[in-house]
Amino acid sequence: MSTLRNKLKPGWLLVLPFLALVVLFYLGPILNILMLSVTDPAPGLANYAKLGESDALARIMWTTVRICIVTTFFSVLLGYSIAYGMVHSSTQKQSLMLTLLLVSFWISILVRTFSWLMLLGNRGLINNTLLGLGIVSQPIEFMRNELGVLIGMIHYMIPYAVLPLLVNMQSLDMRVMNASRNLGASGTQTFWRIYLPLTRPGIVASSLLIFILSLGFYVTPAILGGGKVLMIAEYISVQLLVTLKWGTAAMLAALMLFGVLALLWLMSKFMKLSTVFGGSTQ
Repeated sequence: MSTLRNKLKPGWLLVLPFLALVVLFYLGPILNILMLSVTDPAPGLANYAKLGESDALARIMWTTVRICIVTTFFSVLLGYSIAYGMVHSSTQKQSLMLTLLLVSFWISILVRTFSWLMLLGNRGLINNTLLGLGIVSQPIEFMRNELGVLIGMIHYMIPYAVLPLLVNMQSLDMRVMNASRNLGASGTQTFWRIYLPLTRPGIVASSLLIFILSLGFYVTPAILGGGKVLMIAEYISVQLLVTLKWGTAAMLAALMLFGVLALLWLMSKFMKLSTVFGGSTQ
């Protein structure tokens, strides 16, 4: 008993009540969802068997994975360019760029999505401009398809791609790049052979982070997709609110949970999770 008291430092005594609340209000509902996935409407794995039996469910899952992969690729590509520009800018410009990047986190996702709705609509700013310049003869269908969903999701995800890449690039020893240039390598050779491999952990962490966040996207696909681009998060909402198939919804939620945990574990192999969210690298 005394050994247990010695291990429980005063700091832990302060944390334990909050830890109990987390277990009660967070872990409890998760366990309830896992139970629902194997008990509703009847005990067993019938809900999970639907993954191989339902063509509609397979199509929705493939749509979700495909959109997440494309979103991840372009978000990381654009995020890498922005982070690279920030690292190689002056301190004053870097502070300004970082401020603008952080401001984007304060804008509601609903506001962003409706902004794209106004821009991409058939009578939106983009189509009106293209029609006015005579570039197109009829409005381009940006809305109610995967293109509109991808534009909205990529725009939202770019700041999340920049942060882990920026942390990774700022930790590089620039003397290595200078040594490469002094030994006769061109700027392009230095980038592809030295800089890019050194930033690989940041690329992997950024890619996994974007993919994880994209899996649970709901607002942007629902609005910009117009019901024609159905992803897992929106399908779960339909199962809960329309068809009342709680077991199916719980099964999909459980799959997303296990998928996210697996990706987080994989991310931890390349970079400390704390650095992904702006924590210290030490």
